[in-house]
Amino acid sequence: MFRYLTAGESHGPALVGILDGLPAQLALNVGEINAALRKRQGGYGRGARMQIEADEIEFLAGVRGSKTLGSPIAVVIHNRDFENNRALMDPLTGSGRPLTAPRPGHADYAGALKYRHSDLRNVLERASARETAMRVALGAICAQFLSAMGIETLSYVSSVADVEASDQLQPQRAAIDASSVRCPDPAATQAMEAAIDRARAAGDTLGGAYVVQIDGVPAGIGSNRQPDTRLDGILAGALMGMQTVKAVEVGAGRAISSRSGSKAHDTFAMRDSVVTRGSNRAGGIEGGISNGEPIVLRASVKPLATLQRPLQSVDLHHGTEAAATVVRSDVCVVPAASIVGEAMARLALTGPILEKYGGDSMEEVITNLKHSTRAAGELFRKRLHPQPRAGA
Repeated sequence: MFRYLTAGESHGPALVGILDGLPAQLALNVGEINAALRKRQGGYGRGARMQIEADEIEFLAGVRGSKTLGSPIAVVIHNRDFENNRALMDPLTGSGRPLTAPRPGHADYAGALKYRHSDLRNVLERASARETAMRVALGAICAQFLSAMGIETLSYVSSVADVEASDQLQPQRAAIDASSVRCPDPAATQAMEAAIDRARAAGDTLGGAYVVQIDGVPAGIGSNRQPDTRLDGILAGALMGMQTVKAVEVGAGRAISSRSGSKAHDTFAMRDSVVTRGSNRAGGIEGGISNGEPIVLRASVKPLATLQRPLQSVDLHHGTEAAATVVRSDVCVVPAASIVGEAMARLALTGPILEKYGGDSMEEVITNLKHSTRAAGELFRKRLHPQPRAGA
């Protein structure tokens, strides 16, 4: 069984992660993992914290000679900002003036009630999106496993506030990486920057949406057996498990609900004895199972809950109205969220892939993939071109 865990607080000593279930003999490129971490730190609208941290992964277990051993992989990312906050966040001696005015839209209030904390810092430190640095690192490890299986991922920003990118573009990685907001539409990039500048000047924050596309996923990943084995549910749940994400769509998503059935579904056709589709409105998943088309996911991100001109709140210690707590934060995290969302899709997809083609080593897993693909192809060839029976 494949699984992962993260631990760590935003201003604590470090973020820690464990990946359990990856096969042995997967060659890892550390440079690619650190490059993904740098992308997460970038994006127009980020705050001062990104100038302090220089995230790099450090392997503690499960890897030798840059190859996985088949045992659990343990990694750490050190928080440089911990030294600036040691008095507050030292695991044994940390203390300080409590934060008592919860931010609307954040985990502060609900978390304080759940865990019986009188200091909101004990909630917000773990609820902070700083934790997503470790998710990106673990997702980057999974990306190298998926790539060995012929599966590649891509993410980009499709909107910031009310500025939307053209849906006629064919997103290319170079254009996405060249954009300050990870949007492949140059005109929309400029408009998004301007919107972020206006929000910063107003002490406000902005949300938006991003797209994750997964290419090369074979047909047959996921299942219609039970709700928790449906691939669309698994992927959507992973994206919904991110901070700030409020909605996830697969393929055409909610647009499908306003169409008739004749205009909603992807027709079949034969071309040179190959089954083809007339469109991909289903986003590569039908009945909870991948159908061989690109998987397309869209996530909607809310504006951040920390405003430099804070919303009205209450002081939980004094029972009086007060301005919400203000901590260091960003104006817009949609570009960074697209990187995290891509990592979450990688993490979520790795389990079902291993369930389908699992083995203890990469050689075994790839052999299983090749055998399964060949067997599926032969099944349809036999249906299309049946061999004559002996004596017929």
